[in-house]
Amino acid sequence: MKVFDTEQIRNIALSGQRGCGKTSLADAIAFSAGITNRQGKVDEGTSLSDFTDAEINRKTSIGLSILACPWKNSKINVLDLPGHPDFIGEMIVGLNVAELAVVVINATAGIEVGTEIQYRYVEKYKLPRVFYINKVEKEHVKTLEIVKQIQERYGIHAIPLQMTIGDGLEFKGIVDLVKMKGYSFDPKGTPSEMEIPAAMKEAATAARQKLVEAVAEADDALLEKFFDKGELTAAEFLDGLKKAVKKRSLYPVLLGSADKNAGTQLLMDFVTEFAPSPKDLSPVNMMLAGKDEVGAVNVEASGKPLAYIFKSLAEAHIGEISLFKVIAGKISQGLDLHNHTQNSSERIGQIYSVSGKERSEIEAVVAGDIGAFVKLKSSKMGDTLGDKELRFVMPKVEFPEPVMDIGVKPRSKGDEEKLGTGLSKLRDEDPTFRLVIDPALRQTVMFTQGSTHTEILIEKLKRKFGVEVDLFKPRIPYRETIKTKVEIQHKYKKQSGGRGQYGDVHLRLEPNKRGTGFEFLDEISGGVIPGKYIPSVEKGVVEAMLEGGLSGSPVVDIKVAVFYGSYHEVDSSDMAFKIAASMAFKEGFLKCNPVLLEPIDIVEVLVPDDFTGDVMGNLSGRRGRIMGMDPEGRYQRIKATVPQAELYNYSVDLRSMTSGQGVYTRSFSHYEEVPREITEKVIEEIKRSKEE
Repeated sequence: MKVFDTEQIRNIALSGQRGCGKTSLADAIAFSAGITNRQGKVDEGTSLSDFTDAEINRKTSIGLSILACPWKNSKINVLDLPGHPDFIGEMIVGLNVAELAVVVINATAGIEVGTEIQYRYVEKYKLPRVFYINKVEKEHVKTLEIVKQIQERYGIHAIPLQMTIGDGLEFKGIVDLVKMKGYSFDPKGTPSEMEIPAAMKEAATAARQKLVEAVAEADDALLEKFFDKGELTAAEFLDGLKKAVKKRSLYPVLLGSADKNAGTQLLMDFVTEFAPSPKDLSPVNMMLAGKDEVGAVNVEASGKPLAYIFKSLAEAHIGEISLFKVIAGKISQGLDLHNHTQNSSERIGQIYSVSGKERSEIEAVVAGDIGAFVKLKSSKMGDTLGDKELRFVMPKVEFPEPVMDIGVKPRSKGDEEKLGTGLSKLRDEDPTFRLVIDPALRQTVMFTQGSTHTEILIEKLKRKFGVEVDLFKPRIPYRETIKTKVEIQHKYKKQSGGRGQYGDVHLRLEPNKRGTGFEFLDEISGGVIPGKYIPSVEKGVVEAMLEGGLSGSPVVDIKVAVFYGSYHEVDSSDMAFKIAASMAFKEGFLKCNPVLLEPIDIVEVLVPDDFTGDVMGNLSGRRGRIMGMDPEGRYQRIKATVPQAELYNYSVDLRSMTSGQGVYTRSFSHYEEVPREITEKVIEEIKRSKEE
């Protein structure tokens, strides 16, 4: 593929609910651009975009995919982003390097939960956007109702640029309101110009007038001209539309059928004519390396080279592939670059243009374009490479907290190191899962975005690193504390010939405010215990706190004071006072009305209105407390606090009870006392798991 100029490049991200047809649209664009001689089909396993075994078997996108599509003297880099909520991280890194979001909406379903979630990130990154209503040829579809729904949810900025000729099964073509022409499409998706049907002319003229008014209202100078003359010239209208898209004053609504490849080329024409190039959105705000300062970098090919690695992939026969976007200058083979994130050097070898699993070697990638490095020395996802003088790094991407926890252990003894290496490598290419190694509970817990995310990670461990694992329900990190105050003495005295052991302490144990942790007070006066032994007293208390008297869980939120004691000139020692303090704490703890504490999470669930009752009932059944509900269009955001012990496999149950339409987030909130009626049962479970 030839090297395109920055002004010729368009980076578009296809986002939307799982099943809306993003990947089918990507395949239709690729076919229309001529990079494949047959349009790929997800259901047939021939998609150019969904090419991994996991994607073919599941018939859904799992990873971000790029298709480099030349079109009419331009290059459209299509970033096909997963709609599955488990792979939201892939969607985020894709949006982070695009200049236009194409929000794909299934015409048979309208705005869905996934649309809402992904649109929030489109807003966060302040991306110019278009809505693309897909599957307009399906039965019972009424495109005007979907347009109305989009405008009600996202405002009057959403303005149609097209109308269907015939709805649903009667779909025969598209009216382009920009050019005021009708188009029909042959089986290959090639548009043929046709007259706007007589029955539609009045509606099309009215819609065109609304579009012109919307373009005028997006620019003060144009609005003034429009008021004076009642119209805009063709040049003013086209220029105004492009500026309005760039400024996010207008959200064009386009439509078509990816499966029939109808309207695809009109979308591609729109992207090349009206979507911003990387240079149009210059400069890019970056961080000064090693500083908390923002700096602006101009996106221009004539500058010094600077590139951002936004995605890393490990492939068995090739090694590490690093997808990158050039922020400034030109990246070519043989360059010596500085890694400003790691403060190391990197020599660039081969560079590729990527389309799905297909790669073609290219000599250079210019500012604004996307390419792939192979086998970099140490650079990885999130790093910024460039000229040593351009000390800029891309701000760190924020990913949502994982929601599902699962214990993981190697199936074969001796595979612990391989498991650790495998998980560490996977973490480099997928920062949306988290690992917690808990020595106290003797477990490794993997926190993922959901059950499918977990499955994919386990499959990768086996395929890439040869490690098979067993999964188990993680043990909950319970804690213990006290509710009343007590004073206790313990004298440790041991004589066995020669020098003995002597330590005598009086401790006061009392509850500390929840969440404040442990506090130790030295209240000794008159030297009844020499100051040199006080640290040993504290050490004995701290060690005893590691295992409480109820379930053997760590003790928290407690205040301990040593206020009296005695010592022996010869027999006292650090060890004697440490043992005395430990024994005193253990005895006193059981006299202070000890209780078991469990971790509580804040849970936010986004579901369609129809499922609100079921979801709230299920949360209550999990000992959850509903904190409130906020309406979001046709959806409800339910907020609740729920014990961690009750959230195991919640993502699976939520999807089951909401037909896959419910999503949630969770984050740790606080520790809370376990209800008395289930304390004994929990203690038994904790002791049994420790024995196992």
